[in-house]
Amino acid sequence: MRNFLKLRKNRTYNYSPRYYKGEGNPYKIEHKLDKYRSTANTQRGLKNKFSSAFDDLKNEGDKNLKIRFIVIVGVLILLFLFIIDFDLSIFLNP
Repeated sequence: MRNFLKLRKNRTYNYSPRYYKGEGNPYKIEHKLDKYRSTANTQRGLKNKFSSAFDDLKNEGDKNLKIRFIVIVGVLILLFLFIIDFDLSIFLNP
């Protein structure tokens, strides 16, 4: 009865990869694009993350991308209105 209540400990293994010849920890999970993000390498804390995000917003991006985004959103809105049969004549008749 005494062994029934006692939990068994998990086995531990000292495993090291055979062919790994790199720097750092091979088990560290890191996203491929984290080194290019400005918000990923900042100090911890919510205030620091928000301030770095606002700094990124101040930087000018690709203007063609912004125009393309606005056009795509506009087409999707018109397509949605067409699907639900929205009547635009309510705005034209006084």
